[in-house]
Amino acid sequence: MSKTLVIDPVTRIEGHGKVTLQLDDNNKVVDARLQVVEFRGFERFIQGHPYWEAPMLLQRICGICFVSHHLCGAKALDDMVGVGLKDGIKMLPTPEKMRRLGHYAQQLQSHVTAYFYLIAPEMVFGIESAPEKRNVLGLAEANPELVKRVIELRRWGQELIVAVLGKRMHGISSIPGGVNNNLSIEVRDKFLKGTDDLLSIDEVIDYAQDALNLFYSYHEAHRDEIDNFGITKALDMCLVDENGDVDYYHGDMKVIDENKNVVLETNYHDYLDHFSEATEAWSYMKFPYLKAMGREAGSVRVGPLARLNVTRRYNTPLAQEALERFHDYTKGKANNMTLHTNWARAIEILHSAELIKDLLNDPDLQGENLLLNTTPELWTGEGVGVVEAPRGTLLHHYRADQAGNMTFANLIVSTTQNNTAMNRTVKAVAQEWISGKAEITEGMMNAIEVGIRAYDPCLSCATHAMGQMPLQITMLDAKGRLIDEKFR
Repeated sequence: MSKTLVIDPVTRIEGHGKVTLQLDDNNKVVDARLQVVEFRGFERFIQGHPYWEAPMLLQRICGICFVSHHLCGAKALDDMVGVGLKDGIKMLPTPEKMRRLGHYAQQLQSHVTAYFYLIAPEMVFGIESAPEKRNVLGLAEANPELVKRVIELRRWGQELIVAVLGKRMHGISSIPGGVNNNLSIEVRDKFLKGTDDLLSIDEVIDYAQDALNLFYSYHEAHRDEIDNFGITKALDMCLVDENGDVDYYHGDMKVIDENKNVVLETNYHDYLDHFSEATEAWSYMKFPYLKAMGREAGSVRVGPLARLNVTRRYNTPLAQEALERFHDYTKGKANNMTLHTNWARAIEILHSAELIKDLLNDPDLQGENLLLNTTPELWTGEGVGVVEAPRGTLLHHYRADQAGNMTFANLIVSTTQNNTAMNRTVKAVAQEWISGKAEITEGMMNAIEVGIRAYDPCLSCATHAMGQMPLQITMLDAKGRLIDEKFR
């Protein structure tokens, strides 16, 4: 007789999900699923609203990666009003660089949060350590100086988001064709030189290397465990520049295989020609895949590990040195080691800090020309925006009628792209840690969560459904006895 093991909820992630494992009589794992059990209907909520509200409203799907949603929506609006990059119109230097600055600031603070608050406790204490110790409070007790630096680093990134986007959360800076503000010299110097209560950019770069140093020491002590943990093969995808290397804000969508051969490189406006989305009755999260390859072979991985697999070089020195070490480890092959996602995330923390320094020293941030003018005859009513969110490739697709009211929105978020890869990881870890064991411990179940947390999933962003939402109503009497139960 088969048995079912449920991990509910999965902890230290954004959103609500559970894992269901099917075991046979010998406790061998027969099947494993990551089930997303919350529902969000933002693609419907936006319909009927004026098009210009879309980036403001749809960024509220998340309190973590809202900058990515804001900028993705802004790029879609650029298309809709006829001044988007799909028409070959280049964004003015100041608005593009302001958008990039906010984007890099979010990547810095989001990666720092995920890495140290959610992932690092297992690096310091071990996967099977006591739950009451295996958290950020335990980390603060074990290494207070490190946690202090982490808090200051994250705060610096958050303050830069405020300076660029206008708000601590759910920014208001981007408008169709540009932005509504530049960065004054006074504000720029605060982040370049630091203040009594704010790091300088050089201190940020120094602190950013803490993540790499922690991974290197962790890897050195537990190399076999890390390298063999939840190995998951998938195609890798990210946005790339004209050289074929990652561009977090704009570029073509590039997909590579395990040997780093290019499977697809296409303008992201053509995504419907190449991608489809499957659904399952047991999850509210969709399963995107490349049509030409089918659902299993055509599923992609996005995010830090995918971006480093695709990228051959960076244009900043410290991150480039770390990237070379990363690539040397797999001798030119794509890296499929799930926990090496944390290595990739640490490199991206450093890369973000260096990119921010370059931008802060760019006089274009003080430019006065903030907006490309548009006219009614340029209106297209449809737009697609894509950026590399911290968790991976994020897509917004909008349509509006002639009155400017939204009629359609489709979001394919990073965690949705990773859905198949995460489910494969859950099964691989379960078979390694749980399958055939006579006794299943809390530490073994935490290993599955560690595999999920490597992707830093944002389930609130990723949950959508087609058709009718399942509903279960249970009626109990005053003594808690079941009177009636209805299902839809």
